Amino acid sequence: MGLRKLRPITPGTRHALLNDFAEVTLSSPVASLTQEKRKTGGRNNTGRVTAWHRGGGHRQRHRIVDFRRDKDAVGAKVVGIEYDPNRSAFLALLQYADGEKRYILAPVGLAVGREVRSGNAGIDFLPGNAMPLGQIPPGTFVHNIEFSPGRGGQLVRSAGTTATLSAKEPPFAHVTLPSGEIRKFLLTCRATIGQVGNVDHNGILFGKAGRRRWMGWRPKVRGSCQNPVSHPMGGGEGRRSGGRHPVSPWGKIAKGGKTRPRKKPSNRFLVRRAKGKKVG
Repeated sequence: MGLRKLRPITPGTRHALLNDFAEVTLSSPVASLTQEKRKTGGRNNTGRVTAWHRGGGHRQRHRIVDFRRDKDAVGAKVVGIEYDPNRSAFLALLQYADGEKRYILAPVGLAVGREVRSGNAGIDFLPGNAMPLGQIPPGTFVHNIEFSPGRGGQLVRSAGTTATLSAKEPPFAHVTLPSGEIRKFLLTCRATIGQVGNVDHNGILFGKAGRRRWMGWRPKVRGSCQNPVSHPMGGGEGRRSGGRHPVSPWGKIAKGGKTRPRKKPSNRFLVRRAKGKKVG
């Protein structure tokens, strides 16, 4: 696990800092655990662009990842670690005792040949094991946390991220998320022990624009470089700073503006907002 620096023999490799993929042991995915992934170019069903700066890129196949971890009382052995082009984290290929294979997010410390389990009781607190929050001791690092029981993990799934189980006040558990927000979850919601692997992902430097194009990202244009009809900060004679606080193309404050609805029903599960802001 780490980064490798390329020899500076071309402008594209001079500043490149890429993943060395030392953890990856498998070179191709399991065909039965993949499905077709169609390109949209950022367009919705009516053909309008709703996600800007997307398009092109290398052909990919979607990996079917087991976020529910609902195969209880059956041990699984780690067959290998794979790269997934659709996410920043690596995947671990599990083979259960009954022969079934599944993908899970590969946490730090999960090695090939180790056994992982999931269930409600009698599970060791080892990286890769999944269990309800009510069975996990406070202070444990977790990831892949469920919003509601049985729905599958939706939070803390990116490379290098981790959350901390802070306290338990039945029927809720207090979990500190990577943003610093403290949120209440039902004790029956499942989570996976450990920190998501590939922790050096944030240190990657692509070195050239073409590598981003391979990933399906098209160029971005600053609002101050656009015409007044295209962006509130556009126009002006020569270069200028914009003359106002940064805003989105629709005039919304782009930095520091609140985007969460004040009367959102799930606000009652917030104990502390990110950056130490109290909920009140």
